[in-house]
Amino acid sequence: MRKNMLIILLFFVITFVMAEMPRLTFPILGAANTDVSDSVGKGQTVNTQLLPHSAKSDSTVIDTTTQVLADTAKMDSLQKAIWMHNKAIDDSLRADSINRQRKNGIDAPVEYTAEDSMTYEGASGLAHLYGQSHVKYQDMDLQSDQIFMQLDSSLVHATGSLDSLGKKFGTPIFKMGSDTYENDTIAFNFKTKKGLISDVYTQQDDGYMTAQLAKRGANGEIYLQHGRYTTCDKDHPDFYIALSRAKMRPGKDVVFGPAYLVVADVPLPFAIPYGFFPFSKSYSSGFIMPTYGDETSRGFYLRDGGYYFAINDKMDLKLLGEIYTKGSWGLSAASNYRKRYKYSGSFFASYQNTVNGEKNMPDYTKATSFKVQWSHRQDSKANPYSSLSASVNFATSSYERNNLTSMYNPQAMTQSTRTSSVSWSTTFSSIGMSLSSTFNLNQNMRDSTIALTLPDLNISISRFYPFKRRHAVGKERWYEKISMSYTGQLSNSISTKEDRLMHSSLTRDWRNGMQHSIPISGNFTLFGYLNINPSLTFTDRMYTQKQELSWDEATQTVKRDTLQGFYNVYNWAFSVSASTKLYGMYIPSRKVFGDKIMAVRHVVTPSVSFNYAPDFSASRYGFYKTYQKTDADGNVSLVEYSPYEGSLYGVPGRGKTGSISMDLSNNIEMKVKSDADSTGVKKISIIDELGASMSYNMAAEERPWSDLSTRLRLKLTKSYTLNINAVFATYAYEADSVGARPYIGTHTEYSKGRFGRFQGMSQNLSYTLDNKKVSDLIKWLKGERPKRKNDRDSRANRDDDYDTGVETNVDEDMERGKHGARKDNAGKAETDEDGYMAFNLPWSLSLGYGVTMRENTSGKFNYDSMRYPYKFTQNLNVSGNLRISDGWNISFSSGYDFENHKISMTTASLSRDLHCFNMSCSVVLAPYTSYNFSFRCNAATLTDALKYDKRSSYSNAVQWY
Repeated sequence: MRKNMLIILLFFVITFVMAEMPRLTFPILGAANTDVSDSVGKGQTVNTQLLPHSAKSDSTVIDTTTQVLADTAKMDSLQKAIWMHNKAIDDSLRADSINRQRKNGIDAPVEYTAEDSMTYEGASGLAHLYGQSHVKYQDMDLQSDQIFMQLDSSLVHATGSLDSLGKKFGTPIFKMGSDTYENDTIAFNFKTKKGLISDVYTQQDDGYMTAQLAKRGANGEIYLQHGRYTTCDKDHPDFYIALSRAKMRPGKDVVFGPAYLVVADVPLPFAIPYGFFPFSKSYSSGFIMPTYGDETSRGFYLRDGGYYFAINDKMDLKLLGEIYTKGSWGLSAASNYRKRYKYSGSFFASYQNTVNGEKNMPDYTKATSFKVQWSHRQDSKANPYSSLSASVNFATSSYERNNLTSMYNPQAMTQSTRTSSVSWSTTFSSIGMSLSSTFNLNQNMRDSTIALTLPDLNISISRFYPFKRRHAVGKERWYEKISMSYTGQLSNSISTKEDRLMHSSLTRDWRNGMQHSIPISGNFTLFGYLNINPSLTFTDRMYTQKQELSWDEATQTVKRDTLQGFYNVYNWAFSVSASTKLYGMYIPSRKVFGDKIMAVRHVVTPSVSFNYAPDFSASRYGFYKTYQKTDADGNVSLVEYSPYEGSLYGVPGRGKTGSISMDLSNNIEMKVKSDADSTGVKKISIIDELGASMSYNMAAEERPWSDLSTRLRLKLTKSYTLNINAVFATYAYEADSVGARPYIGTHTEYSKGRFGRFQGMSQNLSYTLDNKKVSDLIKWLKGERPKRKNDRDSRANRDDDYDTGVETNVDEDMERGKHGARKDNAGKAETDEDGYMAFNLPWSLSLGYGVTMRENTSGKFNYDSMRYPYKFTQNLNVSGNLRISDGWNISFSSGYDFENHKISMTTASLSRDLHCFNMSCSVVLAPYTSYNFSFRCNAATLTDALKYDKRSSYSNAVQWY
């Protein structure tokens, strides 16, 4: 009986133990005790993994009271609130799990590590991670010095630690997908993906968002309380927008309630009831707020307001308008487009209706004007055989005078000419032919003259050798060196006034035609050293009209009859040139010059050429005609003219041409031993070129010799070369009697025992001096040799060619994006070894001097020397830049006109980089006096919202009597 009772008791014990075994199974793999801190040494890493459980467990949690945080007395109010929030959730979960089954809330492995130690409480399911702790779950990543995980409720709590000085370190860094948050304390739920964050800090595009308390929703939205938005990257920002409460959708926008601006910790009386900041990386459409002001002649205005259309990632459109209280208004449209590795460009069109003065008053005027700009650039990689480029800048003559922006821009106001061009070209490499077409437009803003060419088509075939054998055997024959090419041009142009362009006739007012040019040339060598280059050029012109002239005796005027048809005008010219090189070597005496100078080489390059062209004004060609003119007195004369005079490509000149041109060029170099290397040598240019040229016209009956042209080129330094050109007249002045006006006669200056008469010269000299050059000069005077820095690859540091690989919209301000955050050392002065601010005052000064020397034929003639006095025209230009400290920059430009004894246009500007803001002031002193002050935020998102501009008023000069 006792034995049976023991067997029954043993059966119940085994059954009870087997039923309770699931309670003793820990979810941490490899953990056999509730405390694992003793098994891990300090500095070692504990790496464990929490696996998901899909099966239901019938175990119950032992009801034990566990202290979640070490000491609640050390917590602040916010940390206590978060701890109480987590404790309430834990208590509810524990109560629910005592009497019923529970399901694990995670569905993926949770990886967590700790550098210092880790403890686990089996009764409460709470894991403590200490020292650079790291928890990863799906796309969530949490790093902190202390992390507390509630394994059976999917909760995680992270906070930093305090050092011996009471400073917090190791604060949590929470990442969820592409969003990153830096905060003081965080509580997060794996399952619901909701969290409570204190002192959150996150970056969105070029802005930084902070808040004292934030709550994260399941979809990633964050609700902020007492938030701050700024584009300053400092820990203590220079400015911020204080937000009472806000909702942030990462990567999209921030919507906030009442907000006000704080600058340097001083709240400013600039508040708004609500607003939003867009954070979208892709462009979005929206309204553009206008600017306001007051203009003297047009009244109060609202301008540069409108709507921005983000059409797609490759194109945008901006529509702006302006309106004035006195009746003026304007509209403008601007678009940018870009397709990577293909093309990019921009388009701008503006129309203005300008009303000045009061109606029914003498100064009342009304004018319309417009402007069109188009710029197109094709990537060289897009198509190596075809290209399209455009640079169009067309505006009516009154546009810049009526445009408010141009009134404060002296360069725009004083611009006298505008040029526009659109060009397209393609190449057929198989046959060596290229085809190009251009559209050209030149405007004279002073007299509203327009010169338009539409189109200008060019066809060219590169040089080829028609007689060259395909399979050459033996030496090259002389006729195989003959080459030829072809160039054709088709044009249609007009020159007229601005208001007559649209009313012009294509047949009467436009000039059109086609021109062909076929040059044939060869290159031969005689006697082994003489180069002979003959050439024959044939030019043909095709016109669709010509003008026949006749004399009307009744009206005493010339009658013009325009004949339509096909007319051919041609000419040809032949030339041959010969040139060679003569070398001379001089080795200086070693006794006099030592061993430093090795040799001096003199190279003389003489050349002579002969040019011939027949007289195409002969009657057999028909290019020139005559008509009989009978004046009122009955005098009869023949007047020669060309029916093609004034045509697009002109007409061959009168007279036969047979000229001989001579040129002589000299070069002197010296070879010396190098100081750096005893075995090395280097060349020094003494005279880079000294040359002279002159020609003789055999067909001229009088004064066949041309003037003597001379040139001199000296390489003074590696970066500066001095060029001087001068002309000497061949024929002398003659006068029949003293007091008579001198004229150029037929006797040469050389026949009178004088050298050619100096005609004058023009020379521009410029030099830039900066603090580095002055420092190097002082060191050189002291005998110190400046240290040379090694060349570095600047390509790696350039970001203009850097390609992010992401196509974005083409608005440059928006594409540059991050203007608020500069580099880490921005705004910080450099310090020396002792920690004091290093003295550094970078500056540069550019001096430009131009002088022109010419004969003053309006002056008094000297009959003794048979010379006119010389007239000098001088001008001096000065520009400079001075950086007085980090962020402060001063620049100026001025000049002096020696002829008018006046100071030329003088401008000065002062700019201050305030890290997050930029302040600039510019002044124009002459010839227009104006000023401009600007203070605005650097960040692209706030540059139009946080700004202040002040400009001087523009008005015409008024004289009061």
